[in-house]
Amino acid sequence: MELGRKVERVQKVFKEAKKKFNPPREERMIKVELPEDEIPTSWYNIQADLHKCGMKLPFPTGPGMANLPLIFPPSLLSQELTKDRWVKIPEELMEIYRIWRPTPLYRCKRLEEYLKTPARIYCKSEYVSPPGSHKPNTAVAQAYFNMKDGFEGVTTETGAGQWGSGLCFGAALVGIKCDVFMVRVSYYQKPGRRVMMESWGGRVVPSPSAPPERIYEDMVTETAKKALAEDPNHPGSLGWAISEAIEHALKKPYPLNYSLGSVLNHVLMHQTIVGLEAYKQYELIDEYPDIIFGCTGGGSNHCGQAFPFIKDKLDGKKPDLRIVACEALSCPRLTRPKYIGYDTGDTIGYTPHIWMHSLGCDFVPAKIHAGGLRYHGMAPLLCVLIYSGYHEAQAFPQTEIFEAGRILSMTEGFLTAPETCHCWTGAIREARRCAETGEEKVIHVADSGHGWVDVRGYDEYLKGKLEVLL
Repeated sequence: MELGRKVERVQKVFKEAKKKFNPPREERMIKVELPEDEIPTSWYNIQADLHKCGMKLPFPTGPGMANLPLIFPPSLLSQELTKDRWVKIPEELMEIYRIWRPTPLYRCKRLEEYLKTPARIYCKSEYVSPPGSHKPNTAVAQAYFNMKDGFEGVTTETGAGQWGSGLCFGAALVGIKCDVFMVRVSYYQKPGRRVMMESWGGRVVPSPSAPPERIYEDMVTETAKKALAEDPNHPGSLGWAISEAIEHALKKPYPLNYSLGSVLNHVLMHQTIVGLEAYKQYELIDEYPDIIFGCTGGGSNHCGQAFPFIKDKLDGKKPDLRIVACEALSCPRLTRPKYIGYDTGDTIGYTPHIWMHSLGCDFVPAKIHAGGLRYHGMAPLLCVLIYSGYHEAQAFPQTEIFEAGRILSMTEGFLTAPETCHCWTGAIREARRCAETGEEKVIHVADSGHGWVDVRGYDEYLKGKLEVLL
């Protein structure tokens, strides 16, 4: 008996020593990569499973419904309405995706050590795409389907410029044109994004603006004139920029359609290629997230990464999974909405009335550097999950999110976008909480892109000039 216990103790000491000096591969691993032939070949459509949360998606209504076939190609309208669980990705589009997909899943060990947390922090990083964000996942798809349906171009709005640069990139690859209305405050805050868009052949104007500030005559709109009549120094908003882009699409100076970078069902569906990859990557290392954080402007980044995991929660497989949408404190659609109900997606009223958490279509947000989070509404699919209690939301001030970005850059080396800093803020708060409780949770961060052209915000933070804007 005594000899047996001694042998067990020796074996235990040997096992612990082996683990310390030669840890398992999954513990040594920093970057989890999928082979190229493991890129998902279909998008996941959560509409097939949404009823399991106890609520159906309210259908759009209002006079703007008549505009949809005038500004969207038939193939994308079909995707918007389908209830099919899986939608096949065309092989031509897969060839474009392979330029940067699959993207890596990182284990952030240096950040864990800095926070002294037992939690394991992972991020699925979309900054490796040529435009540096998650936006090309739907941008190349929308450009492709417009091209296949016979259109010569697309037009859109953009806040911080991530969506605009993604769409210009996608349009260039499939050989069509792209016209972009960039929210005025971001147009001047982030000139690098404008240069990126123009380098991919895009035409970019500040929204709202008028000649001579607006240099393309066929992009002059009545919407901009109305906004400037109200305020000659109007900072712009995504609501106003959407109205401009839709007016431009309805005028059709050439055969073009409108493209939206978030909110709509088909946009969120295209982004699920990210979450489907992440699901496979976690299987490779025998892990599964306990909590998922994603920044939310209109919902595409967060939902794209979260929806494949939310399916497990809806199916009852992971009832304790927490999913947290992270938004700006100055634009609190989910945490402090003006109302929950039907509202238009733009300021003028070209769009249908869609059911969502909203601050009101005439809301003009503060001039925060996270321009992509300055939208007045939110994706209806995400709003249903929030409303039914399957999802959480948190809001963060501008100063704290740049502090989180600074911590990340000093530990992991990633200089991340201000929008993305919001979900890192949530993750850091949770990791610190785990340090107090001793919980070994798996924290997933939906990292939407880099901040290489967003350095003005970091500059103001480092110089102590950044304001908490409400």
